[in-house]
Amino acid sequence: MTSSEVQAAGASAIRYTGRLTLRQPEAQDIDFIADMFSRNELVAHRPDPRPDTPEESAARLARDTAHWRDHGFGRWAALAGENLVGFGGVTVSKEFKGLNLSYHLHPDYWGQGFATELVMEAIRFGFEDVGTRRIIGLARPANPASRKVLERCGFSLEREVMLHGAPTNLYARER
Repeated sequence: MTSSEVQAAGASAIRYTGRLTLRQPEAQDIDFIADMFSRNELVAHRPDPRPDTPEESAARLARDTAHWRDHGFGRWAALAGENLVGFGGVTVSKEFKGLNLSYHLHPDYWGQGFATELVMEAIRFGFEDVGTRRIIGLARPANPASRKVLERCGFSLEREVMLHGAPTNLYARER
């Protein structure tokens, strides 16, 4: 699907699930992002498990904003009530066939079902609004929580790939 076809799909900037409000990331989210990616437990499964610097967090937010501008959709900021709990959604993959699912929750909100809720809405959006036939999710073998979320949401392990110099499991869900 081309960028113009994706934009023509008419992505709504705000979506609602049972407990979450999903919206485009905003500049005011930077402090939350910097705090979230400074947490050792959040970055523990990276090839280099070093927390992000404030500049790296700002670059992350800039990439998310640019994706929305370029494609008309992207990773959402996820709020439970008034509290920002994380970010996630689908983005155009440059390396793999299908949209790429990604999600990060602040550790304070782990274990409450928010990741599953966010992922299910991202799947619904990718298939129904964007019209993709395939969504992929990438999880490090050492991150069983991420693997469980993907499996719970109907993804199947397809193969191992090298990503950023480390073995990574590629999961896929077809429409």
